Amino acid sequence: MSKNFYVTTPIYYVNGEPHVGSAYTTVACDVLARYKKTMGYDTYFLTGTDEHGQKIEETAKLKGITPQELVDNIAPKFKELCKSLNVENDDFIRTTEDRHIKAVQKILNKVNDNGDIYKGDYEGLYCVSCETFVPKNQAEDNKCPDCGKELRTVKEESYFFKMSKYQDRLLKYIEDNPNFIQPSYRKNEVISFIKQGLTDLSISRNTFEWGIPLEMDKNHVIYVWFDALTNYLTAVGYENNAEMFDKYWNNSEVVHIVGKDILRFHAIIWPIMLMAAGEKLPTTIFAHGWWTAEGEKMSKSKGNVVNPHDEIEKYGIDPFRYFLMREVNFGKDGDYSQEHIVDKINADLANDLGNLLNRTLGMIQKYFGGVIVEGKGEDKYDVQIKEMYFETLDKIEKEMESLQFGKSLQAIWAFISRMNKYIDETMPWKLDKEEGQKDRLAVVMYNLTDALYKVAVLVSPYMPESSAKIWEQLGIKEDISQAQVANIRGWGNVKYNTTVKKGEPIFPRIEKEEKEKEEKKVKVKSKKKKVPEILFDEFKKVEMKVAEILEAGKVEGADKLLQFKVSIGDEERVVVSGLAKYYDPKDLVGKKVLFVSNLKPVKLRGVLSEGMFLTTVEKKSIKLIEIDQIIPAGTNIA
Repeated sequence: MSKNFYVTTPIYYVNGEPHVGSAYTTVACDVLARYKKTMGYDTYFLTGTDEHGQKIEETAKLKGITPQELVDNIAPKFKELCKSLNVENDDFIRTTEDRHIKAVQKILNKVNDNGDIYKGDYEGLYCVSCETFVPKNQAEDNKCPDCGKELRTVKEESYFFKMSKYQDRLLKYIEDNPNFIQPSYRKNEVISFIKQGLTDLSISRNTFEWGIPLEMDKNHVIYVWFDALTNYLTAVGYENNAEMFDKYWNNSEVVHIVGKDILRFHAIIWPIMLMAAGEKLPTTIFAHGWWTAEGEKMSKSKGNVVNPHDEIEKYGIDPFRYFLMREVNFGKDGDYSQEHIVDKINADLANDLGNLLNRTLGMIQKYFGGVIVEGKGEDKYDVQIKEMYFETLDKIEKEMESLQFGKSLQAIWAFISRMNKYIDETMPWKLDKEEGQKDRLAVVMYNLTDALYKVAVLVSPYMPESSAKIWEQLGIKEDISQAQVANIRGWGNVKYNTTVKKGEPIFPRIEKEEKEKEEKKVKVKSKKKKVPEILFDEFKKVEMKVAEILEAGKVEGADKLLQFKVSIGDEERVVVSGLAKYYDPKDLVGKKVLFVSNLKPVKLRGVLSEGMFLTTVEKKSIKLIEIDQIIPAGTNIA
C-alpha cells in the first residue's frame, strides 16, 4: 500500500457548543496527522459537523428558528475551534452540503441494489438525544444506556437495512484484523455485543422532516447515523472525485478516532454499511475515553464544563495541547484539573524542556559568543546520549503505532531529562576554566544543540508553534513543519558556524498564588486524620495481585453495587464492589486492577464476594487503581 494516510474526527453534533471533549479528539487527530507527515506520509485530515436529525428539528422549533438557521449558527463555532487549537485539517464537512447529500444517496442506492433494504414497520424505543434505537433488554427503567435520558416509544413505517445478514462476516473480519478496533478491551466489548445477535436496522423516519430524503420514498428521511457515517467517504471524493477516493480510501491507511460512547455505531453499523456497498473497510477505529472536571462528571447544571477557548487564553495553545495528550493514556478516561495542568506546564515545559533550551543557549552565548563551533573528541557521555536517542526514536514509533500519544511523549521527555543530566555530567562551566578543554566544550555544546534540534522535530506534532520557536532560537532558518524524522535518524543536523538567537523563555513558569497555596495547606491539614500504625508482619498477611476484569454488571436490587468476574491468573473469582455510582460496567471489562485476594469471602445482596479491589478516594470520587495491560493477571504485588 502507498504511504497515504487518512484520519478523521467524528463529526460533531451541532446541538451544543464545542467543549474539551471535542477539543481532545480534534487535537489527537491533528497530532496524528502531523506525526504521519514527519514520517513521510501523504496525509488527509477531516473534521466537521453532523447537522440532521430529530433532535435538531425539535431544538430549532423551541428556539423559533429553522433547523438550517440553527446549524448555520453552531457549525462555525466548531470551525473556529480548529483555528483556536492551531489544527491543520484539510477539510471541514457539513452534512447539509450538497456533496454529502449525493454521497449518502449513492451508498444507500448501492446497498439497496445489493438487496439489503426492505420496507416494514418499526415499533420500539428511541433515544432522541443519542439518535439511536434501543433494544428493550438494554433499556433499564426506560432510560437510554448511554446518556441516561428518558426513551420514547416509536411506532412508524420504516425501511430496514439487513444488518443481521452480515453478523458472522463482521465477526470474522474483526478476528482477522486485530488492529481494526482499538484499544483491545473496547474490541472485546464490541464482539460481546455482536454475539448477542444483531437485528436489522431501521434506516428511515417519517415522523419528522429534517434529514436527507430517501430517493425511493420521498415521505421518508434517512436515519441520521446512516447519513452521518457516510461523511468519511464524502470528504475524499466518493461521489465526485474517483482519483481522490482511490488515493485516500482505497489505497490508504484509514483511521477513525471517536469517543467511546459512539464506538458501536462506528464498529458495527459503519463496517456493515461498507460491506453491503462493496467498499473497503477502514484500517482502525480507535475509541478514546471521557474527561471529568476536578474529579466530577461535567454537566451544564454543575457549571463545570471545560471551555477550550478559556483554557487556551489562560495557558496558551501549545501547553493546552500538550496537557491533553500527556495527561492520560489514550483510550482511558481522564480528569481535567487546573492544578494538574499548571504542574505539567511548570515541570515538563518550563523546568525540563525550557530549562534545557535556556541553559544551552546561555552557555553558547557565554563560551562561544553565540556561535556553534566544531570541536573534537567523544567520551562515554556522548555515546550514552546518542544510544538513548536512537532508542527513543524506536519507542516513539512503537507507541504511535497504537496511538499512545502520552507514552510517546514520556519517551521524548525521558530523553530531555537525560540531556539535562548530560549538562551536569559534562560540567561545561568547569571545561571553560580548564586549559586545553575548548574542543571538548565545543563538542558538548554541539551535542546539546543537535539534541534540541531533534527534540523540536519530535514535539512538533504536539506543539507546532513552540517547536518552531525552538528552531528559531537555535538559528535554524528552515520551516519545521516540513521536517522529516528520516532526516534526524543520524547525529549531526545542526551546521557549524550557526548563530543562536536566545529570546524570551518559550515556556514561562506559572506562579501559583500564595493565598491559594496557604488555603490548600490548611485544607489538607484539617482533613488529615491520624491513621493507626501496624507492624510489618501484619501487613505481610495481605495478599495483593493483579486482577483482570472479565465481566461486569449491576447487582439486582442494589443501586450502588456492581458484580464482577475477575481472573487472577489460574483462578477466576466473583467480586461485589460499590462502584456503580462511578463507573459504567461495560467500561470496566478488560481493565487490570489491584486486588486483595485473601480477604475472607462475604455475601452481599445474596452474592458471595471473594476479594476486594483497591481504589483511591478523592473529592467524593472513587477510582480503581489500574495496572498496565502488559502485566499478566495473577502477578503478585510485593
